[in-house]
Amino acid sequence: MGESDGVFVHERGLCESDQVGRGTRIWAFAHVMEGAVIGADCNVCGHAFVESGAVIGDRVVIKNAVLIWDQVTIGDDVFIGPNAVFTNDLDPRAAFKKNPDQFLATIVEDGATIGAQATIVCGITVGRSAFIGAGALVISDVAPHALVVGNPAQRIGWACECGRRLPGSLDCTCSRCYVLDDPADGLVLASGPS
Repeated sequence: MGESDGVFVHERGLCESDQVGRGTRIWAFAHVMEGAVIGADCNVCGHAFVESGAVIGDRVVIKNAVLIWDQVTIGDDVFIGPNAVFTNDLDPRAAFKKNPDQFLATIVEDGATIGAQATIVCGITVGRSAFIGAGALVISDVAPHALVVGNPAQRIGWACECGRRLPGSLDCTCSRCYVLDDPADGLVLASGPS
């Protein structure tokens, strides 16, 4: 991978994958392993690590020191804050090696935000446009547009697609309006730009 492929890799970055989309930038001391898939126009910042078997969508921002392991799938337009960590094994032991097919899959859907230093425990789905607050420990599924914080993460509200916290009316200042039928299913866009 290199500039001839439309991919920028800093001279001190390491990209072993040949599956990186055009316009993606991989910065100093970041490491993308062979077999990782990264979409177009992504930004992989310093000291980030993307393991073989991870799949990253288009226009994803992976800030400094983020760790993304095998069996993690990140959708399009996702923001992952600095020092966020994903896991892929609920019961790791150094003496008992596992094959990647024994790891639990984690899915982060399009448009979600993962705050700085959040930990995402494996085997869950973070819904579309969900917002994980800084330092949260996420141990269960997060509904689309849910705003969660804490240890363990709890829903404290809802987030618009634009990222703003929604008031009780679920009408955002960006002109998007939402409806809520079942909190487990998350919000549904009722009107406004899609």
